[in-house]
Amino acid sequence: MAVCRAGGLLPEIIRTFFFSMKILSFCVLIVSLTSCSYERMMFKAQSAKAKASPLEQVTLHEMIERYMAKDQSSIGTIEGIYSVSSVVTKKGKAVFSAREKERITDRKENYSKVAIIRDHSEAGREYIEIVIDKDHQSSYPVYGEFSTMAESNLLLYKHFDSKARSTSFTFTYDKSKDVLEGIRTDNSNNRTITYKLTYVKISPKVPALQSSTR
Repeated sequence: MAVCRAGGLLPEIIRTFFFSMKILSFCVLIVSLTSCSYERMMFKAQSAKAKASPLEQVTLHEMIERYMAKDQSSIGTIEGIYSVSSVVTKKGKAVFSAREKERITDRKENYSKVAIIRDHSEAGREYIEIVIDKDHQSSYPVYGEFSTMAESNLLLYKHFDSKARSTSFTFTYDKSKDVLEGIRTDNSNNRTITYKLTYVKISPKVPALQSSTR
């Protein structure tokens, strides 16, 4: 009697198993389609946003073309990938006081990752700056331009905000540490506001042996 019951239950178990596998396969298919649709939706949204932006846009293909057109190594130049930090300080006299005080009003550590790429276009600049810490990008806006000053360690940097309005910084480059530091000052109402940007190179890094022989 127990054998008959076991024989009757086996087909039911097999049917249940295959039905569960069908349900699982269907769920996997739905998840895959949803993921693909989400990626396509994000790509279209980023494309529309890029077209509406007043900033110059650079595609991945154009970035590769710029990189391949180089006639020298990135080592020892400002070209590379950087982590960016910023500090804003305000200096001035307090009310009813003759003493000047300086305080930090804003600080952001490693808030962005950018690529500085040598530019071979006819735009009259040496390097362009592109923010690369966002996913699903159809193109990348140019947020900055670097130009070196003849016979000096200084660089002129023009930064663009989201509305393509520009501000200028003066930068120095420490080759031994692969660090860029920029300063801009504004004077208003007997107060001096200083904006400091620090770019720490992530890649490519100078080999340890080469760095020690500088």
